[in-house]
Amino acid sequence: MPLDNVHIGLLSDTHGHWDERMSHHLSDCDELWHAGDIGNLDVIDAMQKLVSKPVRVVFGNIDNAIIRSETKEILQWNIQGIQFLMLHIGGRPGRYAKGVRQLLNQHQPDVFICGHSHLLRIERDPSFGGLYCNPGAAGLHGFHRMRTLVKFSIANGELVDMRVVELGFRTKKMH
Repeated sequence: MPLDNVHIGLLSDTHGHWDERMSHHLSDCDELWHAGDIGNLDVIDAMQKLVSKPVRVVFGNIDNAIIRSETKEILQWNIQGIQFLMLHIGGRPGRYAKGVRQLLNQHQPDVFICGHSHLLRIERDPSFGGLYCNPGAAGLHGFHRMRTLVKFSIANGELVDMRVVELGFRTKKMH
C-alpha cells in the first residue's frame, strides 16, 4: 500500500527575517525544517502557523539562549525509512566541520542537512553514502546574493521532486 506523500520545506539562516514570499512558498508543505541561525522566535512562530505538525529546528551560532532553550543543537529522525540528521555548522563534503564525520559515522543518515555557510549545495556524498543538503540562506544578513530555500517530497520512502526556490536578492539593487 503506497504511503502518503509528505511535502517538506527546508530553510536556514533566516537571521530573524520572515516575509510573505517565504510564507507563500511554504504554505503547501506538511512539515517545515530550519537548519539554524533562526535569529528570532517570531520565525519559529511564523513557521508553526503554516503547518499542523511541529517544526523541526536546530539552533545556530547566532541564536541566543532563549532560542537555544526551545531548540536542539542536533536532530535525528526518520520518515518512511529515510534517516535524517540536521545541525547548523556542518561544513561540506570533503571539508566537514570538526566532529561532523564522527556524527555521520555514528548516525549513518540517508540525508545530512546543515546551514551556516549561506551557500546552497545539494549533492550525494559517497564518503558517508547519503545526500548532503544545505538550503542556502533565506534571510537578509550575510554575503549571499540570492535568498533560497529547498522544497521536496517524501513518497514511498524516496526523496522526490527536490527543487530550489529563489526568494529574491538579499538586498535591493541601487540604481
